[in-house]
Amino acid sequence: MTTVRRCAAALAATALLSVAVAPAAVAGGDVPASQGSTDSQDSTGSSGSSTGSPSGSSSTDPDASPSPAPAASAPAPSPAPVTVPPGLYGEKDPAYDGVWRQSLAMMGQFAAGVRPADQAVGWLKGQQCANGAFPAYRPDPATPCDAKTMMDSNATSAAIQALSTLGGQGPAMTKGVEWLRSVQNKDGGWGYLPGTPTDANSTSLVIGALTTFGVRPSSVRSSEGKNAYDALVALSIPCDAGSGADAGAFAYQPDKAGKLTANDDATAAAVIGGLGKRMMAWPVQAAGPAPSCVPTADPGPERAARNGAAYLASALAATGHLDLPPMPGADDSAPLPDTGNTADAVVALTAAGYGHQATGALEWLKRNSGAWAQENGPAAYAQLIFAAHATGTDPRNFGGIDLVERLNATGPTPRPRASATAPAAAVVHGNSGRDQGMLWILGIGAVTCVGMGFLLNGRKKTQQSPQS
Repeated sequence: MTTVRRCAAALAATALLSVAVAPAAVAGGDVPASQGSTDSQDSTGSSGSSTGSPSGSSSTDPDASPSPAPAASAPAPSPAPVTVPPGLYGEKDPAYDGVWRQSLAMMGQFAAGVRPADQAVGWLKGQQCANGAFPAYRPDPATPCDAKTMMDSNATSAAIQALSTLGGQGPAMTKGVEWLRSVQNKDGGWGYLPGTPTDANSTSLVIGALTTFGVRPSSVRSSEGKNAYDALVALSIPCDAGSGADAGAFAYQPDKAGKLTANDDATAAAVIGGLGKRMMAWPVQAAGPAPSCVPTADPGPERAARNGAAYLASALAATGHLDLPPMPGADDSAPLPDTGNTADAVVALTAAGYGHQATGALEWLKRNSGAWAQENGPAAYAQLIFAAHATGTDPRNFGGIDLVERLNATGPTPRPRASATAPAAAVVHGNSGRDQGMLWILGIGAVTCVGMGFLLNGRKKTQQSPQS
C-alpha cells in the first residue's frame, strides 16, 4: 500500500473542494453487526511526495527593469524546522502521514512482540475526532475537529487496526467503525475522503478494520445494498485473453472511460482485502501449486483475490521485485524497483497461502531494503516487519538488519516484553472468504492457564502459538 501512505499529500490540493462537497460526516450510522473484544494516489500507481506542503511562494521576473532600484536581496529563508510531537514515531513532517505511520509502527511492534510506549498509544488516541474519524494529522488535538478537518478512511482504518493490538480499546474502535459506516459509498466501497469515488486501496483497508473489529464486511451494506466485497470485485480485471498481462490484477480506480488498468499497489492491497485480512496478516499453510488466473463470469472476493495473487506471482517472477512506473515526461523510462509494494506483495502472497511464490522477493528485500527503510522511516520498517512476520522470518536479523531495533529507535522507548511469548494483546486472525470473522486470543489468558497447570498437577504446559 505504498500509494495509500502518501495519498493525503496528493489530495491536499483538492481537500477544500472535497470538504465543500462532502463535509465531515457525523458518527451515528448503523450499529455494528458485532463487536470484538476489544501518499499520492492516481490510476497509474505512482507515489507522490509526502515531504510537506508544496511551495506556494511567487517571485517577480528577474529580468524586469529595476526602477526604482530594489533593496539588496535578502537570502532565501530556511525552511521552518519540523516539530514532531512527543510520542509520535519518525522525524519527518507528520502533516500528511502522522496517524498512518504511527499506526503501522505500533502494528510492526506488535508483530515483533513489543508493546508500544503509553506515550505512543496516547498520541494516536488523541488524534481521533469526536465523531470517531481520524485525520492524517491533527497538530492541536485540543482543538475540536470541524468541517475543515480532513478526516480520511485510510488513517481511520489503520488506527483501528493498530488499536486492536493493544486490547481494551473497544470504545475508540467502535466510534471509528461507526464513522466508516457513515461514509460508505453507494457501491459498497470507500474512497480516501468522504464523498470521493471508491478505490481498491481504501476499500481493502476498511475491510481490514471491520474484520479486526469483529464485523463481517459483507454485513455492512450501503443504501443500495452493496458491500465492500462487491466494490472490490468490480475493480478486478478479468482473467481472459483480452486482458493480456493485466489479467487478474486490480485497478486502483477505473479511468474516465471506465477502463481498468493493473495497479501493483492496489492489487497487493486487494488480495489481502479480498481474503478478509488486515495489513499485518498471519502466515498460513501453502495452498499447493502456484496460483492461477481462473476465468469466471462472477468471481467472489476470494477467487478475485487469488487471481490477484497469480498476477503478483507472475510480476515478481522475473526480478524478484515489483517496479515503479516511470514518471510522466521523465527522460529515463527505465523502471526502478518498488520496495514498498514488493514488501506488500510478499505479505499478500503469503496470506493467500502462496508463500513459496514470494521466496525470491523476500530474499531481494533482505538484500536491498535497508537504505529504503532508513530513508522512509517507521512505516517502511513496519512493512518489512509485516513481510518477515508473514513468512516466519526473524525481523531482528533481516538481511543482517535488526528491523525491530531500528523501528523502536524512531519513537518513544517501548515497554519491555511481558514474557517470552506474544505480548498480552488481542491477536486477530484474518481468514479467507467473504464472511469470515476473526478470533481474539488474550495473552493474559495463556499466562493464567500456565499458572493453573503448575498449581494443579505440576506438569509443564506448552503454550500454543496462534495459527491462521
